[in-house]
Amino acid sequence: MEEKKSNKPVAALVLGIVSCAMTLFGLYGSIVGLVCGIVGLVIAIKAKKEAPCGMSTAGFVLAIVGTVLCALEFVVCACVIGSLASLGSADTLRSFR
Repeated sequence: MEEKKSNKPVAALVLGIVSCAMTLFGLYGSIVGLVCGIVGLVIAIKAKKEAPCGMSTAGFVLAIVGTVLCALEFVVCACVIGSLASLGSADTLRSFR
C-alpha cells in the first residue's frame, strides 16, 4: 500500500513565498500578502502536526516573515498616505486665509 502524501506543506511554502513577494507591490500587495501569510501560517501549522517535515517548517517560517513584512509595509503606506493627506489639507486651509 502506498502512503498518501499531503499537499499541505507545498501549499504552505507557496503561500509563504507569495506573501514575501507581495511586499514589492505597495499597499494592495501588502493586503494580499497579509491574507496569504495568515492562510499559509494556518496550513503550515496543520501540516507540521500531521507529519513534520522540512517543507512545512520552511512554509511556516516564510509565512511568518511575509506576514510581518506585509504588516509593516501596510502601516508605513498608511502613514505616508495620512501625511500626504494632511499636507494637502494644510495647503487648502492656507488658501482660504
